[in-house]
Amino acid sequence: MAPGILTSPGPEVSPLKTSSLAQLTEEWDDTIRFYLNGTKVTLDSVDPELTLLEYLRGIGLTGTKLGCAEGGCGACTVSLYALIRNNPEPSEHAVEEAFDGNLCRCTGYRPILDAAQSFKASGGCGKSSANGGTGCCMEKQTGSGGCCKGSSEVATANGDSLKLTAPEFISHRPDTELIFPPTLHKHEFRPLVFGNKRKRWYRPVTLQQLLEIKHVHPDAKVIGGSTETQIETKFKAMRYSASVYVGDIPELRQFSLQDDHLEIGANVSLTDLESICDEALERYGPVRGQPFTAIKKQLRYFAGRQIRNVASPAGNLATASPISDLNPVFVATNTVLVAKSLGGDIEIPMTEFFKGYRTTALPPDAIIGSLRVPTASENGEYMRAYKQSKRKDDDIAIVNAALRVSLSSSHDVTSVNLVFGGMAPMTVSARKAEAFLVGKKFTHPATLEGTMSALEQDFDLQYGVPGGMASYRRSLALGFFYRFYHDVLSGVELNSTDIDHDVIGEIERAISCGEKDHEASAAYQQRVLGKAGPHVSALKQATGEAQYTDDVPVLQNELFGCMVLSTKPHANIISVDPSAALDIPGVHDYVDHRDLPSPEANWWGAPVADEVFFAVDKVTTAGQPIGMILAKSAKTAEEAARAVKIEYEELPAILTIEEAIEAESFFAHNHYIKNGDTEAAFRHADHVITGVSRMGGQEHFYLETQAQTYVAQVTGVAANKIVSRVKRLGGGFGGKETRSIQLAGLCATAAAKTRRPVRCMLNRDEDIITSGQRHPFYCRWKVGVTKEGKLLALDADVYANGGHTQDLSAAVVDRSLSHIDGVYNIPNVHVRGRICKTNTVSNSAFRGFGGPQGMFMAESFMSEIADHLDIPVEKLRMDNMYKHGDKTHFNQELKDWHVPLMYTQVLEESSYMERRKAVEEYNKKHKWSKRGMAIIPTKFGISFTALFLNQAGALVHIYHDGSVLVAHGGVEMGQGLHTKMTMIAAEALGVPQSDVFISETATNTVANTSSTAASASSDLNGYAIFNACEQLNERLRPYREKMPNAPMKELAHAAYFDRVNLSAQGHYRTPDIGYVWGENTGQMFFYFTQGVTAAEVEIDTLTGDWTPLRADIKMDVGRTINPSIDYGQIEGAFIQGQGLFTTEESLWHRASGQVVTKGPGNYKIPGFRDIPQVFNVSLLKDVEWENLRTIQRSRGVGEPPLFMGSAVFFAIRDALKAARKQYNVHEVLSLRSPATPERIRVSCADPIIERARVLPKEGEKSFFVEI
Repeated sequence: MAPGILTSPGPEVSPLKTSSLAQLTEEWDDTIRFYLNGTKVTLDSVDPELTLLEYLRGIGLTGTKLGCAEGGCGACTVSLYALIRNNPEPSEHAVEEAFDGNLCRCTGYRPILDAAQSFKASGGCGKSSANGGTGCCMEKQTGSGGCCKGSSEVATANGDSLKLTAPEFISHRPDTELIFPPTLHKHEFRPLVFGNKRKRWYRPVTLQQLLEIKHVHPDAKVIGGSTETQIETKFKAMRYSASVYVGDIPELRQFSLQDDHLEIGANVSLTDLESICDEALERYGPVRGQPFTAIKKQLRYFAGRQIRNVASPAGNLATASPISDLNPVFVATNTVLVAKSLGGDIEIPMTEFFKGYRTTALPPDAIIGSLRVPTASENGEYMRAYKQSKRKDDDIAIVNAALRVSLSSSHDVTSVNLVFGGMAPMTVSARKAEAFLVGKKFTHPATLEGTMSALEQDFDLQYGVPGGMASYRRSLALGFFYRFYHDVLSGVELNSTDIDHDVIGEIERAISCGEKDHEASAAYQQRVLGKAGPHVSALKQATGEAQYTDDVPVLQNELFGCMVLSTKPHANIISVDPSAALDIPGVHDYVDHRDLPSPEANWWGAPVADEVFFAVDKVTTAGQPIGMILAKSAKTAEEAARAVKIEYEELPAILTIEEAIEAESFFAHNHYIKNGDTEAAFRHADHVITGVSRMGGQEHFYLETQAQTYVAQVTGVAANKIVSRVKRLGGGFGGKETRSIQLAGLCATAAAKTRRPVRCMLNRDEDIITSGQRHPFYCRWKVGVTKEGKLLALDADVYANGGHTQDLSAAVVDRSLSHIDGVYNIPNVHVRGRICKTNTVSNSAFRGFGGPQGMFMAESFMSEIADHLDIPVEKLRMDNMYKHGDKTHFNQELKDWHVPLMYTQVLEESSYMERRKAVEEYNKKHKWSKRGMAIIPTKFGISFTALFLNQAGALVHIYHDGSVLVAHGGVEMGQGLHTKMTMIAAEALGVPQSDVFISETATNTVANTSSTAASASSDLNGYAIFNACEQLNERLRPYREKMPNAPMKELAHAAYFDRVNLSAQGHYRTPDIGYVWGENTGQMFFYFTQGVTAAEVEIDTLTGDWTPLRADIKMDVGRTINPSIDYGQIEGAFIQGQGLFTTEESLWHRASGQVVTKGPGNYKIPGFRDIPQVFNVSLLKDVEWENLRTIQRSRGVGEPPLFMGSAVFFAIRDALKAARKQYNVHEVLSLRSPATPERIRVSCADPIIERARVLPKEGEKSFFVEI
């Protein structure tokens, strides 16, 4: 097997004895051998472009899933298993750290962490730090010297009472695991070569072999971890005819600790580099070891653990990314790079290594052999490293820095390195600032100001600079040095008031914890309903056995499809030439609009058929399908799709809401809600306050990337002959409600043409490009209010970016208009909604469906009104809340109204007002760290606004063995719908839940289904099932009277022999609803799900970094059917909502009109360590729901909690108010969503951000744009 880290030097390199690659490798092995699940596998012929994931899935082991294909989501790894395998009793910190490369879109992470923590060796006191620093009192050696866990203080305040009590798990037994195959230990490690005409793969095992290959073939791509190369080949269409894997060369994986430097092999993994730095720190101590502390700090937030396990320093250096986290450290430490070739070694100072964007001084025939990192001096040398990104874990840097200074005994600067990433096309030194500093007395106040001025000159970014964020990036460069300067001053032990101690520290995050109220449903539990239970397919999903669309075995004659997409946002199509693509071996056919039964069959859309499956003579958005390539493999299809040549005539494009308003580009939808006399109310108001609120979109980012009527349409086959079947979806969140129609239509067209099955699984980039997002919103509002803060009137124009077609935009805008009141009684309302028509991908349904956008506008104007009137916003909210029996602005009476009660309960249970006073005291004492709080209520209407969708069907079979099969019209997409439906059937029929099974959702069992959406699926399908069960119960009633204690098996058996029909079809339609737009009459929603959340955050005003400290959520979900499922939905929706309002920023490239935030590398959903550090969730209990007419009197729970995530946004806004106040900025803050670190930082008002601001010159536009 390959050696690990070595500490002994390798053999000397000899001159080349052969002159050709073939001669060099003629005696190399060409067979791959490995063990899979304990079985030896030998492969003599392998495609060198085949990944391990593709191989596993190709042989039917589909438990390993494909999520992003770039190492950014963790879907293909089993991080917890790896952790437990390596350390059966990990610490709390190790458990949280193990997931830094894994993403989840459904759970909110809390359940995963709760399960993972059951393996931990022992719980700490809850004060442990989760981001690498110390936090546990035992680590800090405070108090009595031991951990305070178990003390009455901690157990009561933040210890055991906050940790969830783990259930009785089956104990983990490490001795049952598969051992490492002994034969591999004994296997002779030989060089390897294999491949085909397209590509060759080489695996040398000595440095000599590697250098010989590079000498003969200088262009051969050197592969270490392949983390960058795989992205290049997968998403950038780069091809390498020869790849040389260097991970098994001992000489490149060694290290040595010398007197004045550490030498590390260039191909040690970054995980091993962490361990090496630990050894170095033990050898050199913390002062001389400052460079290694800096490396460790950067590694802590370098990608995820999966990437660090295979990535190497050499990969970072050779890639020469301008935002590499390690390269600035190597430059600032004056590291020497040792390049090796057959001609000898070359020492290249890192200060001279980077020559331009992704270009270096490395000779073409050389490889990076090692790095010599000098130690710091014992006296007078200081070094620190910094990084700021959109998300703390697993994210690329916006700006990073490594700053080093050497001082004489009199504090004069003798040498300095100020090295930054993200400020130029390459890692760059601030030359003017460095030159200014040398010879200056570091401790003199003028030194700081002079350096800051020099840094401004070094980084004079233009407004439209590539990468955008000019002001923010400049502020980070200045801020990092400001923090470094005061950190150094504190180290030279000056007793000076000029030291800004508060700026030195960075945000520390504690191990997350939380509690749930497990007694909330106790009073309502029935035999099955109301009891907590797991998701019916949880075990299969956890083990990977659950099958999704792409897990279905490949058929013998199957073709793979790849869409040919437009690259222009608005253009006439001059020509399309697929000939080059069709010449590629393995390509079968090209499909476009000409293969449809008729021109009319090309049109689709819900509810307006205004979109085409295939563009004909014009494209109206980048990413619009023009055709589809069919090939024998997915890779071949992707390659061929790129080879299709398309000639365009570009046309002017509209991208943003503001541009659409200016051009009056709208869809013909003009709904409004008018209630009362707003003009009269404004005349009588003490204050009339106006404002603008802006909210960005959101990518669905379901982990599984992407229709009976349209399949029938494009194939010309009757609907009764088309069967659509769905076992489960890997998440949906609205993104598969209508946008899946497009892909289904294309595949069906291709299948009809070729008479062969066609499979198309979009990669993550294609999915984001084509499927649409949550609608961005823009609102101009005017509110009339009394001087006491009583709301009198609201007038608003609401605009949504619909994209290039209407899709569901009309219904989304309608719901936003119905939710723009929030939970507040506004007597006079006139709100109007418009859909902007732009040249962007058509935006579609997303969890909340316009509700969060409307409520965000409400909470935005409430926050700004409170600031205008100088009234606590908590009081303003309470004073204006609806009361029981009030009517909304669309004239619906509020029944079972519990928001005021929950608002009061959350205030009390979270100690909100006491904590607010503590926050105010904290903010007085801290200049650069601010905390903020917010308490946000919500109501969410449950029903489709399209009346006809409020219906569902079900089919229930009882077999004569007593087992029950249920089919209904809802789709299981991870939300637990099937779990609840089996519980309803089990309760209704009086059988165990385990006897009820749902196989799939299919159009041949339940026809004419409504979308699984609007949080109404449990209500609709549940009652349809209940209706069917009631019919069966009526048929079984005589048998129950005869055999009152008989199980279902006996009852069904007897009924069967009496020829009783044991199948029933149920149907349900929601009663009483039917709103009429314009007239403002009729009931819009069946009921409202309600909730209240309090949140507290901490922000670093120097960098824009932030962390959620605590969230307390209380939801009114009625009498819950399954509290475990509902808690999971609440937590998952909250974190998704937090992402919507903070980290998830969708950006378009202004010049090309294409979305740039594609995949997990650029689009940042929250990670494990973005959840609130204290995460408490409870359900409303001890009330009656007299007017609820649903199953169990439960409420829909899928969408309503999402808006609760905005509490984090408004807590950030609250913290920003404190930051601005200390600089006497009292202007009302209008904060756009999402509150990214950039937006947080530029909203501050300190001198550093003011001097960093970059204003656009005349006609200059930003590099990126929010649509």
